[in-house]
Amino acid sequence: AAVRHELSELEKHFVIVNWDQPGSGKSYYAEKTQNITVDTYIEDGHALTKYLRERFSQEKIYLIGESWGSALGIFLASRYPEYYHALIGTGQMIDFVETERMDYAKALEIAENNGDTALINRLIANGEPPYYGNDVTWKSAVYLNYINNYMASLPQISNPGYNTFRDIASAEYGLLDKINFFRGVIRTFNEVYPQLYGIDLRKDYTKIDVPVYFFLGRYDFNAPTVLVEEYEQLLDAPDKGIVWFEHSCHSPWINERNKFTQEVIKCFLEQ
Repeated sequence: AAVRHELSELEKHFVIVNWDQPGSGKSYYAEKTQNITVDTYIEDGHALTKYLRERFSQEKIYLIGESWGSALGIFLASRYPEYYHALIGTGQMIDFVETERMDYAKALEIAENNGDTALINRLIANGEPPYYGNDVTWKSAVYLNYINNYMASLPQISNPGYNTFRDIASAEYGLLDKINFFRGVIRTFNEVYPQLYGIDLRKDYTKIDVPVYFFLGRYDFNAPTVLVEEYEQLLDAPDKGIVWFEHSCHSPWINERNKFTQEVIKCFLEQ
């Protein structure tokens, strides 16, 4: 629903398909949460890709991934390059453990600058990530939510972020789906996210046989852009590049929707 609201202009140029991954939204019951692995997502994405190729009689499709989905896009393009014209990663994740540590440190820095002793005490009590066990979601949320609120408050950001209640109220989701939207965020993050701690794209995915473009918000403190710049330099791909969004943080497709649409068309249709 969020994509339909924010990027409706793209529907003039593409058939837009949004994917509720296993364990989330309308696909919450597609797989038991405790059974989901990274490979579950890759193979589910592969199956969806094959379906779309057959449904629309296309040899290849275009792929966009945001945040965790940006890494999943890399996994898919790496394993099945013959299925994709090109990949755009936005809010690009590179090294999951390093990102969590950098986010934690950033939240601590902001809290110290703001004199927010309550937040400082919570962060210190939880300790530096990575976290494991039954409360990964809640511990991570302490610094992630703090950073997200900070980014949304910056005067440089055009359109601050998700309109969550508008989106879950949309026609795409029935009552049970609305409940599972939140259940999926909490339970799936807790079970799956620690499985990503060993992944660093700079070491594990340095060659992709598909053009790869990174759409980065200048003020993205959630997925540190310095890591993406390092990865882009190391990446061996048929074409690659970084597009900067000067008034965006973690979600340029929301923060600067018009520019995002224009740049997608440039990367996908004008190359």
